[in-house]
Amino acid sequence: MHQIPGLYITSSTDKGRGVFTSIDISEGDVIEVCPVIIIPKSELPIIHKTILHDYYFLWGEKMEDCAIALGFGSLYNHEIHPNANFILDLENETIDIVAIKNITAGEEITLNYNGEPGDETILWF
Repeated sequence: MHQIPGLYITSSTDKGRGVFTSIDISEGDVIEVCPVIIIPKSELPIIHKTILHDYYFLWGEKMEDCAIALGFGSLYNHEIHPNANFILDLENETIDIVAIKNITAGEEITLNYNGEPGDETILWF
C-alpha cells in the first residue's frame, strides 16, 4: 500500500467520517494506492445484507464482482464535482486515488462514486 503522508480520518459535515489531508496535494499526485479484497459476483447478495454494502466498489472486466478497498480507500466520501478520482487497476488488484485538482491542507478528499467527475447519476444506495 502507498499513501501520501498526512492523510487522516475525521468527521465530515453531514457525511459521517471522511478522508482529509494535513498537507497540500497537487493535481496529478497519487494520494493512495489501495490493495483490494475481491468479492465474487456470487457473494454480492450477501454483501447487500451487511454494513459493507455502503463501502464496496464494482470490480472486474464486466463490473460484476465487487471489491473492498483497504487503507482509507472505502472511506472517501462522494461529491459530484470531487477533487480526486479513482482508477481501478485490475491487473495489480488496487484502486488508485489521484488528485484531479489542487487540494489544500485541511480539505476533505472526495470522489464521484459513479466513476466520472461531474456524473450526476443517482447513487445505488
